Amino acid sequence: MTDADPRRAIPRTDALLMLPPVRAARARLGEHVVRGLVRDAQDRARRGDLAPEQVESAVLESLSGQTGTTLRPVLNATGVVVHTNLGRAPLSAAAVEALVAASGYVDVELDLATGARSKRGVAARAALLAACPAAEDALVVNNGAAALVLTTTALAAGREVVVSRGELIEIGAGFRLPDLIASTGARLREVGTTNRTHLRDYADAIGPQTGCILKVHPSNFAVHGFTASVGLAELRPLATEHDVALVADLGSGLLSPDPLLPAEPDAATTLAAGADIVTASGDKLLGGPQAGVVLGRAGVITRLARHPLARAVRADKLTLAALEATVSGAAAPVTRALHADPDQLRSRAERLAAAVGATVVAHDGRVGGGGAPGVPLPGWAVRLPEAAAAALRTGDPAVLPRVHDGACLIDLRCVPETDDGRLLAAVRAALDRIG
Repeated sequence: MTDADPRRAIPRTDALLMLPPVRAARARLGEHVVRGLVRDAQDRARRGDLAPEQVESAVLESLSGQTGTTLRPVLNATGVVVHTNLGRAPLSAAAVEALVAASGYVDVELDLATGARSKRGVAARAALLAACPAAEDALVVNNGAAALVLTTTALAAGREVVVSRGELIEIGAGFRLPDLIASTGARLREVGTTNRTHLRDYADAIGPQTGCILKVHPSNFAVHGFTASVGLAELRPLATEHDVALVADLGSGLLSPDPLLPAEPDAATTLAAGADIVTASGDKLLGGPQAGVVLGRAGVITRLARHPLARAVRADKLTLAALEATVSGAAAPVTRALHADPDQLRSRAERLAAAVGATVVAHDGRVGGGGAPGVPLPGWAVRLPEAAAAALRTGDPAVLPRVHDGACLIDLRCVPETDDGRLLAAVRAALDRIG
């Protein structure tokens, strides 16, 4: 490199690191990340992709958009409310505030009045019981699968779980309920057939080795035609007669009935029908963080809480804080999206379409996350060329549309109205990219 080589004008690393915005970023992002961004800008200048005098501004620009995570926020324009690939339920403002409040030292297991150790999750438990009075007690674990694992382990490890063959389901990513239960050390006692199970099938299967009776709400599918199943109210006398627990896995997490989803089971109705224990997810229709919610009879909940596995699957302080705020606060984003006014959705879609020269088409949203399979959520979508989908996904902000019948569909059901301006800018940029 000669004295006249322009690369000699590239700013030194130590000089760039001492710039006030870079020093602030070092405290926020860490030394390793910031040095990597500085080296990247310098390397671009050495290759001739960047002028030496542009290095400083390139470093500052890269730092301005850098966060502590590689996860990218996405505008959900699919119309699917509980979208597993997008992290399921978006949190409410109250839940986000609670997360921030719980991010430091908090009294998660401390009674400040006495200075003594207290029970974890007391406030979240109280919020759940206030929202679902049919439950005598509640327990929060780290996800829905963990709730079922803990329940079957505590009640039936080394014994049998009686379950209908029609409820041995597989959900997303190859997750199979029979494999989950087998991992607990319990043995499956399958009864009935895929399409028809009767009360006598359960009665014939129950014996000294029965740990519990399990009812599972099917996810992502529905069976029609020549079918028969046994409800909880019918199973309750049988469970009482043999002194075995009756467990219902709901999955979706409704605490009370929703008229919009009449076939979707809820915790209050399920407990009233005779279930001893209800397990559900916190990040689906409940609208909160990833969590497993266990509701039911106090004696059975105590048995679960005292099992050694409960420590391994317990919820952390952030989950407890966000769940409490979700349950006790205003309607969560999931609830608002489910009950969005179709006329308002159409007006928003028409404004977006008019701004970019597109058309509006009728479009049914979906609950998603295994909830209410086949139930349409009437709404509207902006129809764009199919090629816009990739440009939207990789744009800033990232937008996930639905690709259907050779078109890119933008459904605003799950997009907060406050983000309509950002969505419009993203759509314009995507259309410009595809020409």
